[in-house]
Amino acid sequence: MSAEIAGRLKGRPSKRTNDPEGLRNKVLDVAEVAFQARGYHASSLGDLMAAAGVSGGALHHHFPTKKALALAVIEERVAAAVEETWIAPVKAAASVREGVRAVFEAVAAELEQQGFVRGCPLNNLAHELSLADPEFRTALAGIFSGWRQAIADKIRADQQAGREQGTDPQRFAALVVATYSGAMSMAKTAQDAGPLRDCLAALEWDASQAESSQGESSQGETGARRRRRVLRRYGTS
Repeated sequence: MSAEIAGRLKGRPSKRTNDPEGLRNKVLDVAEVAFQARGYHASSLGDLMAAAGVSGGALHHHFPTKKALALAVIEERVAAAVEETWIAPVKAAASVREGVRAVFEAVAAELEQQGFVRGCPLNNLAHELSLADPEFRTALAGIFSGWRQAIADKIRADQQAGREQGTDPQRFAALVVATYSGAMSMAKTAQDAGPLRDCLAALEWDASQAESSQGESSQGETGARRRRRVLRRYGTS
């Protein structure tokens, strides 16, 4: 495993061993790759130390336990990945629908370009660690919660602008996160980005159906009001 991790880290700037912050980041780099590639339980501290080129004392100075290292990976690296991949693009998009579409398309294109699917970093660790320890579960749940909240907040911003009037922000956010997470699991299993594109198409089809239904409902209400006015005008009830 050490050779595989070292290969994936090849090309990253080396850090001097007398640079405490650089050493800490190097250990996090190695652990992040190992936990995604092999899993937390299959990654021994010995393997991580060898791949990072650090002594046990240096590693334990920053991370007293393997659990502490994993929590740092979750809270610093996985949370940052969700922020970069999802939260920031959705916030910056013109609308929530455009933001969601852009993320699905960008991730699918990236996976197709690199030729393999490692999966969603949050999803990977959630599957392995959510039942292993309550602190892991709390840390992972917090990232999911922040992800959902960012999408829900964007829905509310759209509603203030007159869009998404029939959309429940929390439910839509849950649907998007669950759809993406499930699609990434299927893509990882199949080593194919197709499920991401299929799920995006389904989300957009549902959106178009909802807009159509709202339009028909609005037209029906307008017609009913017009008929009532006509009936009142001619004294008919």
